[in-house]
Amino acid sequence: MTAAEYNKSVDAHSDGLFRFINKSLKDRDESQNVVQDAFESLWINKEKVIFEKCRSWLFTTGYRKMIDHIRKQKHTISMGDNFREPVREANHQPDIRLVINNALSRLPEIQRSVIMLRDYEGYDYKEIGEITGLNEAQVKVYIFRARQTMKNYIVSLEAVI
Repeated sequence: MTAAEYNKSVDAHSDGLFRFINKSLKDRDESQNVVQDAFESLWINKEKVIFEKCRSWLFTTGYRKMIDHIRKQKHTISMGDNFREPVREANHQPDIRLVINNALSRLPEIQRSVIMLRDYEGYDYKEIGEITGLNEAQVKVYIFRARQTMKNYIVSLEAVI
């Protein structure tokens, strides 16, 4: 990969990688650090990476760096903070993005990652498997379970509202 190809990959993939990482970390600064680490790793390995495959390589590396970051920070995160519901006024229609984000936040990390890669970034099952280290069947199962969990959350929320 040349320097020009590297710059093209930064322009083409930095926003998508940031969205993917930020959806899981929910911290803009930390997400930017993980994305920067992924691009730094790409620069270090530029001789080994084929330009046409850099998107997959970046998402794989970003995913792994995100998991490493989560593992390092896990002891400082309180589970109670992740499950607070916003207080709503009666007869107030919920914002659909907020509802979906709340449903996503309730998923286990691997399910959230495969849903994000499939539905937000448009990867196919095989590519998701390569990024996450899962086989195609496992990816399909995780996506199915994630969608079921999200559906059940959204339906139960509608019953309350």
